[in-house]
Amino acid sequence: MRIRTTLAAAACAVGIALSFPVSAHAADGQFYYTYGDGQVGVLDSPASGECVTLPEVADESVPPAFAPQNATASTATVFTGTDCTGDYFSLRPQGNPASPRLVLRSVVFS
Repeated sequence: MRIRTTLAAAACAVGIALSFPVSAHAADGQFYYTYGDGQVGVLDSPASGECVTLPEVADESVPPAFAPQNATASTATVFTGTDCTGDYFSLRPQGNPASPRLVLRSVVFS
């Protein structure tokens, strides 16, 4: 009798654990940015909720990236500093390229 009760409780616990919704792990799509002499960088399906410092402009002694385009399914918030610091601006999902005046060094996706 106790074995059946224990098994039933364990089965219920597994069912409850599997019923919780799983959050999105990636911003499906691509995020484009321009850096250097007009080279284009791409983040492919970047992780959601994690700050991404763009590797090409992580060193503050080089000019920042510019003209980002958010072609992902999530909102992208771009930052002027590394590690998602400094001034910021939000870009809509599936948007057009931003102005070359919009500079960035890091980005986070919702």
